[in-house]
Amino acid sequence: MLPSNTRHLARLVLLSLMLTFIAARVVSILMMLHWMPDIFLYVRDTHVHHLNYGIFLLVGVGAYLLFHPGPATAPAAVVYGIGLGLTFDEFGMWLHLNGDYGQRASFDAVIVLATALGLAGFTPPLTRWRPRQFATALLFLLLLAGSLRLAARAVPTTPLRIRGPSQRRRNGGNPFYKEA
Repeated sequence: MLPSNTRHLARLVLLSLMLTFIAARVVSILMMLHWMPDIFLYVRDTHVHHLNYGIFLLVGVGAYLLFHPGPATAPAAVVYGIGLGLTFDEFGMWLHLNGDYGQRASFDAVIVLATALGLAGFTPPLTRWRPRQFATALLFLLLLAGSLRLAARAVPTTPLRIRGPSQRRRNGGNPFYKEA
């Protein structure tokens, strides 16, 4: 997948991603259970989620590698993995735009990232693949395409009902009120 001289970087990113994801989950659960003091950052009564720290780390590492390519790629890979872990730990929240921290989408996203990084870090280059490995990859892609098609069929296709001003007055002003 990757040249052999950069595969160790993918492994560092994978390790730091997984350790950060696990640490963020453990710390968040301990704070929710009140077994640990609240260390959330608030700015004018607004909770700053840790995905923002991850975004800033990703931006910083990207800028560093873009403008200062050099020998510090291993530490940059670790910081990049930490940024991925902090950001994708709250993937479900920024995907669905709600405050539910324990969404499965975050776990799914981290599994997909970890799988991609694992493949990048541990599989041999494509030039050394055997026919059986190509067949396995093709089978995986076909299964993935079938899963995506099945998931697309599961999405509800009911049209959005928009209520006018007269309906809002009738149900007490709540535009999301459903009449029985």
